[in-house]
Amino acid sequence: MANYHQKHHQRPKTKPTHFQGMVTVSKKMMEFIEQLKKAAASDANILIRGDSGTGKELAARAIHSLSPRSKGPFQALNCATLTSELMQSELFGHVKGAFTGAVADRKGLFEAAHRGTLFLDEIAEMPKDLQPRLLRVLQERHFSPVGSFKIVQSNVRLVSATHQSLRRLVEGGVFRADLMYRIRVIPLFLPRLVERERDIEILSWLFIDEFNRLGQRVISAIAADAIEAMLKYPWPGNIRELRNNIEHAYGMGEGDMLRLRDLAPEVQGAPIPQNQAIDGPSIRRQEVDEILTALREANHRKGEAAAKLGISRSKLWRKIREYGIQ
Repeated sequence: MANYHQKHHQRPKTKPTHFQGMVTVSKKMMEFIEQLKKAAASDANILIRGDSGTGKELAARAIHSLSPRSKGPFQALNCATLTSELMQSELFGHVKGAFTGAVADRKGLFEAAHRGTLFLDEIAEMPKDLQPRLLRVLQERHFSPVGSFKIVQSNVRLVSATHQSLRRLVEGGVFRADLMYRIRVIPLFLPRLVERERDIEILSWLFIDEFNRLGQRVISAIAADAIEAMLKYPWPGNIRELRNNIEHAYGMGEGDMLRLRDLAPEVQGAPIPQNQAIDGPSIRRQEVDEILTALREANHRKGEAAAKLGISRSKLWRKIREYGIQ
């Protein structure tokens, strides 16, 4: 049993709304859901704007399942994880021999998503040389696979997502204005976790229940100082970071109360130990500074920033997630 001599947080009695995998009691989130429902009913292209970890793909899947295309396929691609050549092949497919390594014909996502929905996450990271081709297929609804003159029909509804302002990228000359207007017919703005009122508490208990079912440890209470720290923390990684912290608490704590000391150090608000202040953290800070500088010089184009840093695009993306860089 939990030690109730220590002040603890009561599980919220408010019944949350469950919608397409989203769980909330937040008025702001409910407004987003209502907008999503209206947008899904149309066949217009949608752009979801939201920070990392807010649930953009979940929202995209909800749009598909509520749309007239729900019986069709749903295909997804993260534009920040591939080179220009690989992305072109993923989107449009290729024929055997089109390039080194093309040992067989391959169907692209625009063909695979025919009569359904194609979700392009981190659309702002699409290489500039591919943007005209994306615009063309959205306008003409047909394309040719890489290395082929064959015309392939593609009737897809495009849902895109980004954590960046496309208007600023257009002003910076790294994103085409005509493409922005084509994909941003209906913009939806997904709230950050800190903007979602009591959802930090609601989702914490949701994740606690999830991990309780694993049977390794059963938590029945949260210490008052732990929930206070969680409500004060800004959660730059949003829902993903919150879930990771609950999992961290399961691994680091014991007993049936989640305590402040079970949470990650940054959530606790603990200062960096003196014996770590010279080595690990200083190296981490230096690497973060180098990444931020490269991103700034490349106008937040991760491909260009990765080249400046001498690392692969996928490795840069992993480090951005690891350090919570926005």
